[in-house]
Amino acid sequence: MTTGNTLQAVLAVVLVSTLTAGCGATMRGAAKDTEKAVENTGAALETMDVKSSLIADGRVDTANINVDTSASTKTVVLKGSVPTAEMRSVAEAIAREQAKGYTIDNKLTVVPKQ
Repeated sequence: MTTGNTLQAVLAVVLVSTLTAGCGATMRGAAKDTEKAVENTGAALETMDVKSSLIADGRVDTANINVDTSASTKTVVLKGSVPTAEMRSVAEAIAREQAKGYTIDNKLTVVPKQ
C-alpha cells in the first residue's frame, strides 16, 4: 500500500467514525427531545385536567385562576385570585386530587368581591 493509499484509508476510517458518532449523538438527542415532548404533553394534560375540574366542581370562582404545570419539577401552580379563603383551600384540594403525583403550589390570593 502506498503512502497516498494509506492516508486515504486512514481518512476514510476517521470519516466513518465521525459520522457514526454523530449519528449516535443525533439519535440520543432525538430520544431526549421525544422524551421531553412526552413530558410536556403530560404536563399540558394535567393543566387542562385541573382547570376543567375546577370549573366543573362549581364551588370555586375560576374567573381569575390560572393553572400552570411544570413537567421537569412535576408541579402544578395555581395563580391568580379567589373571593374567599375557603375557595382557595377547595381549589388546592381539587388540584391535589386531580394531579396525583404532582406537587401543588397554591399561589392564589384572596381578594373579596366588592
